[in-house]
Amino acid sequence: MEIRRERPDDVSAVDALVRRAFYGHPHSDGSEPAIIRRLRKAGALSLSLVAEVDGRLVGQVAFSPVGFSDGTEDWFGVGPVAVDPDYQGKGIGSALMLGGIELLKDDGAMGAVLVGDPEFYGRFGFRAENVVSQSGVPPENLLLLPFEDEMPSGEVAFHRAFFGEV
Repeated sequence: MEIRRERPDDVSAVDALVRRAFYGHPHSDGSEPAIIRRLRKAGALSLSLVAEVDGRLVGQVAFSPVGFSDGTEDWFGVGPVAVDPDYQGKGIGSALMLGGIELLKDDGAMGAVLVGDPEFYGRFGFRAENVVSQSGVPPENLLLLPFEDEMPSGEVAFHRAFFGEV
């Protein structure tokens, strides 16, 4: 398996992969491929990593800038994270997450935030903190991973691409 940055010639394969990964998933509304396309179009896909096995893309993770109502900067939202159903449970999602976190740190990011399962994402250091919120998201599913001592507070603002806008 190779983890690498997404290239321009990966775009259609990433779209198909993300569609397959989320098809019929109980926590998906099917919007994940469109979110990535909108982030890309808006120039807000700060980091996109893919996992490749035998020349086939089998995983992808996206990172985009987020804001906080307290003005904290240099934080990134994680997601979507997608792994081909035939390759799930083989550590690909974990490798993508760890690689992305390290690259964000190397680029001077202050932290990452996501909406997800605390048990799964806790293995990477993400945790729920009562200092941030997002409308409609249960507090236990809004997870932060600070890279430094600074912790944001207030309302999290994910990129508008997550909400159908560019």
